[in-house]
Amino acid sequence: MARYLIRRLMLAGVTLLLVTIIVFTLLRVVVPLVYADAADIIAGEYGRQDPALIAKLKEEYGLSASLPRQYFKFLNELAHGDLGRSLFNGRPVAGEIKDRLPVSIELGLVGLLSGLAFSVPMGIWAALRQDKWPDYILRTLAILLNAVPGFWLAILIITFGSVWFNWAPPLKFAYIQEDPIAHIKILLLPALLIGLTPSAGLVRLMRTQMLEVQRQDYIRTAHAKGLTGGQVVSRHAIRNALIPIVTVVGLTVPSLAAGTAIFESIFTLPGMGQYLVSAVGNLDYPVIQSTNVIFAVLIIASNLAVDLSYPLIDPRIRY
Repeated sequence: MARYLIRRLMLAGVTLLLVTIIVFTLLRVVVPLVYADAADIIAGEYGRQDPALIAKLKEEYGLSASLPRQYFKFLNELAHGDLGRSLFNGRPVAGEIKDRLPVSIELGLVGLLSGLAFSVPMGIWAALRQDKWPDYILRTLAILLNAVPGFWLAILIITFGSVWFNWAPPLKFAYIQEDPIAHIKILLLPALLIGLTPSAGLVRLMRTQMLEVQRQDYIRTAHAKGLTGGQVVSRHAIRNALIPIVTVVGLTVPSLAAGTAIFESIFTLPGMGQYLVSAVGNLDYPVIQSTNVIFAVLIIASNLAVDLSYPLIDPRIRY
């Protein structure tokens, strides 16, 4: 296991390096060619007509150096834990991320856990009631949830809630250490909506895996040994059916990260997603680069955790 972990960590380092190269190249090379660069955005519509002002801004924000020098400066600062300062408000990016990252992680985790809490039991129930009314209802519900975008449903809830019930989500965010009840009220709805989309596919996958496992020889042997139906399902069927579910959960982490950006903007939550969206609109290079690196670290760590969890689910698996 130690050798496997070392190889994965080395691969993670290479992956992060490629992420920094891709993000830096897109921001500093591709975007200026097709749109504008940060100096143009800061200067504004009239300032772009003044070459001296543009040159001064580039010199002030370190954008006048060659691209390799800018990249290695960014890489060196990143290696020392310095994420730079925002080009627009001058605030340290590390401080902003420290305040916003827990909000996004909590939102994504609660959304993922709520989706699993719904999809796994419902998938098992649908498999145990194959071709009966619970199975038909749950399959129809899964297809419906898969077809309805979560952000569209969020907009509908806010719109009709305000029109029909005089209700709107809280505009002022409350941290859990300040007001736990208000914090739960603010995060619960967007977290549940984030979990809808992955739960739709997980219900169908869990049902399919349970049906496949129930046809295996060891399940028939367990029944022949005198175990009850509940014992067979809990001891043998569920654990073997969960392996593909765990794999899919690891693959849904990038979509959850993207989902938090959308829902944070809809519900005005001070998370990483909203921070990144506003930075993209302003071409705030340090913020965009740093947030993408943080998201990449979270995705790589979640995939590594998924891979390491396989032997805990099925002891027959070895690294």
